[in-house]
Amino acid sequence: MRVLIVEDDSALRLGLKRTLLAEGWQVDTVENGDLALSATLTESYDIAVLDLSLPKMDGISVLKQWRSKGLKHAVLILTARDELQDRILGLNSGGDDYLTKPFEPPELIARIRAIVRRRTGNMNPILRLGELAFNTESRELFHNEQRILVTPREATLLELLMGACGQAVPKGRIVSAMSSWDTNFTANAVEIYILKLRRKLANKGVAITTVRGTGYALEESS
Repeated sequence: MRVLIVEDDSALRLGLKRTLLAEGWQVDTVENGDLALSATLTESYDIAVLDLSLPKMDGISVLKQWRSKGLKHAVLILTARDELQDRILGLNSGGDDYLTKPFEPPELIARIRAIVRRRTGNMNPILRLGELAFNTESRELFHNEQRILVTPREATLLELLMGACGQAVPKGRIVSAMSSWDTNFTANAVEIYILKLRRKLANKGVAITTVRGTGYALEESS
C-alpha cells in the first residue's frame, strides 16, 4: 500500500513516516497543501493522511480539489481541531475518517486498516487462495498452516495479487504500490520480485501467470 502524508510539523511528519514504514507500506511525505496537490498529479496513492492546518493551502481545500479532480484515494483527516463542525466539514468534503491529535500510533494504523477494509468490502484481514493464507495485518503468509517467509516488498506484491481474485494486476499498479520517492523501483524490478515469489510458491498449488500487455495474476494451479 502506498501512503501520502501531508503534515507541516516536521517531527510529527517523520514520526508518522516511521510508523507507516514499519507496517511495510511505501510512504511519501509533503509539508504543505500545494505540494500535496502536485504529488497526486504524478503519483497514485491508496490513502492520504491529511492535516487540516497547512501552510499555503488548508487541508479542506486540498481535499475538495482532490475530489473535484476525480481522485478516489482514501483520506484520513488528521488534525488538532476537535469541533463537531470541523469533523462534519471534513467528512462531507470527501474524507473517509477523522483522527484528532494527540493520538497513539496503534490507533492510526487501526483506522487506516479499517478504511481499507471498508473501501475494499473485505472485512476479513485474511486473504485465501487454495491452501495459501495471507494475513494483511501481520503481513504473514501460510501454506497449510506452515509459514512462508516473505520480505516486505514480496508481501506487498502478494497482497495485490491475492486481493485481485485471480484477475490480472497491471504492472503499473504494482510499480506504484511498491514505490516511494526514497526508492527507485522500476518495471524491471517487478519482474525480479515476481521471480522470487514464483520460487517461494512453487509446488504450493498456485501459479503466477503473465498476462501479456497487462501484468500478472495469481491463480490456483492443477
